[in-house]
Amino acid sequence: MATKSTFSKSEIRKDNPIFSSFRSVVETSMYGNNTTEIKTTEEAYLLAKDSMHTIVTDLIVKHPEKLGLPYGANVLVENGGAVVGRTAAAKRILGENLEEDAKLAPIIREAIYQGENKMRYKATAYVGLDPDFMVKAHLSVPVGQENNLYSWLLNFQICNEVYDELYVQSRAINEGDILIYQNPEWHHPDYPMGLAYFDSKHNAAIILGMNYFGELKKATLTLAWGTAHRLGYVACHGGQKKFTLTNGKNYVSAFFGLSGSGKSTLTHAKHENKYAVEVLHDDAFIVSLEDGSSIALEPAYFDKTQDYPSNHPEIDYFVTVQNVAVTLDENGDKVLLTEDLRNGNGRTIKSRYSTSNRVDKFNEPIDAIYWIMKDESLPPVIKVTDPVLAATFGATLATKRSTAERLKKGIDINKLVIEPYANPFRIYPLKEDYNHFKALFTNQSIDCYILNTGYFLDKKVTAAVTLSSIESIVEGRAEFRSFGTGNELSYLVVEDYEFDFNNPEYRKLVQERLQMRVAYIQEQNKTNKMNLLPEEALEAMQSLLD
Repeated sequence: MATKSTFSKSEIRKDNPIFSSFRSVVETSMYGNNTTEIKTTEEAYLLAKDSMHTIVTDLIVKHPEKLGLPYGANVLVENGGAVVGRTAAAKRILGENLEEDAKLAPIIREAIYQGENKMRYKATAYVGLDPDFMVKAHLSVPVGQENNLYSWLLNFQICNEVYDELYVQSRAINEGDILIYQNPEWHHPDYPMGLAYFDSKHNAAIILGMNYFGELKKATLTLAWGTAHRLGYVACHGGQKKFTLTNGKNYVSAFFGLSGSGKSTLTHAKHENKYAVEVLHDDAFIVSLEDGSSIALEPAYFDKTQDYPSNHPEIDYFVTVQNVAVTLDENGDKVLLTEDLRNGNGRTIKSRYSTSNRVDKFNEPIDAIYWIMKDESLPPVIKVTDPVLAATFGATLATKRSTAERLKKGIDINKLVIEPYANPFRIYPLKEDYNHFKALFTNQSIDCYILNTGYFLDKKVTAAVTLSSIESIVEGRAEFRSFGTGNELSYLVVEDYEFDFNNPEYRKLVQERLQMRVAYIQEQNKTNKMNLLPEEALEAMQSLLD
């Protein structure tokens, strides 16, 4: 599916649904005399390498020729200051608050007008790696953001001969290209944490007052997911992999969780090579409601560095690094000092070649969806058999925040929170996601599991326990027992994680967590039209609680 970059004069009309006032302001800014277009990753690399904000390490990028980089290209580091994570509180969606939209319209125009006092760069990339879904995206950043521009081109797919040809094969759709404008030096007293403002229906966004690369990555994905959603795909913030068993049977699994929940670990695990494993992606993909196939949206990975000490083999695949310390090794070479010593949420753009078993599309439908939670009331694995309840648990996914997010003052990072479908980047009503996931569970008979990767009561659920549990499910030898008195939930029998469901204290804890979900649905239905859920979702959760 190909978006529209140009228009015949007869199409250039105010009533063309691709255009909007907001989009026109953003797009027009990209054609000014102060803007230089960067067309290759090599150009972007050389700009970033020479930027005054850059640390050029003595680490060499692996497979530079495949990334469009010069031989001997170095791994580049750029560090921020106080802010090292994404600011969810800065997000606004045009149309949600008409009064604020009216207030913001002149503010946005003034921000772009003031931004014309500085030279800027523009670059273009594809989001989506298969002709069935490829949208074109354009990013405009000011001088000083060379590293973010370079990382963005690495994270998505820069336009080249191979992907240009795939894009030509794509079916044209009546959607405009994605347009994103950034100015990190913007300040406004009414938006002290910055502003990420989305015109979701017209594929345009402006990122103001924020320097963190994750804002650009997630803004791009946010609009791409929104486009895919309108075209009959399920937008997925998660990881997906395919197991091929020794008997030749395939098993496709999808893991949904917030950053730090373990979704990347589960997606990339090789399971001691017991099976042939292929990986679609560990963060962003879409699923077709028509045939169940899945498409990756990005070639690279925006990975945490906390688990990669200096001698870890994964560092060989780092290309750019953010918010990570640098030191000298025994040869006097500048190398990375990781493990989040400098600050939380150290990050890297890691090339796709870190995963030898990467693919860009799975034609096979998904066999199972795993909601990853951190809720000490839950055993390591719960199976959900009712499609309504399966979709409802996804809509009330309970977990904990991580250092990947910049939180408002007073918010406890260890507090259990609900993030529907582990996707804080949604820009359309929650009930639409609910209906899409319910359709997957109903029409395609996908199994649903809840994985607790936090603590069960006071005992940590280790990665080894989670991985072995998944293996037992994949191999068809998992033993499940009824969880409670109903038939909708059952738990996986796991050694050393036994419990007494008749224990009144434990039953009280389970009831409290189910009540938390009921209260969330009731509150959102009263106060937040974007998070409104169908009555059947509330009834299913209430029935379970009863």
